[in-house]
Amino acid sequence: MIISTARIKKPYLYEVDLMRVFFIFGVLLNHTTTAFSQNMVAAEGGPHMTLLATHLLIHFTRMGFMFMTGLVLTLNYYDRNDWPTFFKKRFAGSGWPYLLWNIGLLTGLTLISYPGFDWTHFGPTLLSAILHGDQFYLYYIVVTLQLYVAFPLIVWLFKTCAKHHLTILAVSFALQMALMFGIKYGLPHVDRSNWLWWFRAYGVNVLTYQFYFIFGTYVSLHYQATYAFIHRHLRAIAGTTLVMGIGTVGYYFWNRLSLDLTHTAAVSPHQPYMLVYDTLMIVTVFAIGKGYAHWRTNGMPQWLDRFIANGAKVSFGIYLDQTIGLALLRWLLTFITVPDWALLVLIPVGYVFVLAVSFGIAWFCYKVPPFGILIGRPQWHVLKKNRKGARQLDRTQSTPLTSAGK
Repeated sequence: MIISTARIKKPYLYEVDLMRVFFIFGVLLNHTTTAFSQNMVAAEGGPHMTLLATHLLIHFTRMGFMFMTGLVLTLNYYDRNDWPTFFKKRFAGSGWPYLLWNIGLLTGLTLISYPGFDWTHFGPTLLSAILHGDQFYLYYIVVTLQLYVAFPLIVWLFKTCAKHHLTILAVSFALQMALMFGIKYGLPHVDRSNWLWWFRAYGVNVLTYQFYFIFGTYVSLHYQATYAFIHRHLRAIAGTTLVMGIGTVGYYFWNRLSLDLTHTAAVSPHQPYMLVYDTLMIVTVFAIGKGYAHWRTNGMPQWLDRFIANGAKVSFGIYLDQTIGLALLRWLLTFITVPDWALLVLIPVGYVFVLAVSFGIAWFCYKVPPFGILIGRPQWHVLKKNRKGARQLDRTQSTPLTSAGK
């Protein structure tokens, strides 16, 4: 009997495209509102407090990205069992952009004397940025690189406990909740000065996000069953998500006024409440994605479908280059002298600007070799084809004339 070794082609999941776009656009909205809030004058004024109090409402995007990473990795690599190739491809796909953007952005911002960057501290800042992921929102790449190392263990766990996947998910959630309580209520009272950096800087520790990666793996392996459950309870899920989203405003003030937390601590995504809210938001966005997948085959405008498809292709690039759009926005805001309420009204304009710049740069890199390497989509095949064509042209031009051409 002949056994075919060809991999079965899986159906394309258009809902994943929508989720990529939703989360990356949410990330840019989060960072855009921060830029506007930092430019406001009255710290206790209504516009400024509005932005501060609603920050948690859109702070689910980080965990959404973590979930998507686990989901996509599992969809693509769960059954391949070729870990050397996996490591080679994934570390190159994320590692090179990580290094190049750290070097490029730090050099560029230093050249233009952007506040906080100068040649005196260039070397130490670059080394710290590469080792710690503490510049340009690139911490996500550091966490992702750690996940690549851990992913074979996640696959082994799910394959070994093939009949207990729901138990794995439940235990993971319980551990995540305990971790959130520990980070919020325990760590502030612990002397961490002698801890290893990887534990002290928990925001770039892969274990801090373990549930979202496990959740992504679980959904990938039980895709239809998960969607069927969500579809049956969608009204309750969406309603609870909405209530908890609105509740983040009250939660912020409770953190500030009752717990006496700083603003940074009050809007931290590493809180018990946010674990529940983020999970519900991820589920809700998943349901929206399924709605998009249905709509695109039932009358969706082609321009919107193309926009989402193209946005999904360069979503990673948008995340990587967002610092440029945000830096330009901050620079432009220095020329604007208006009341805080006017800045609040201008947020949609600033948001569209940041989106346009970030999308434009990512799309340029996607379409023009060799810049694809900057967004994890190197165009080696295009360069190889161009070189081959050039060699063939050279051979044609160097061929002696035939007697018919004399």
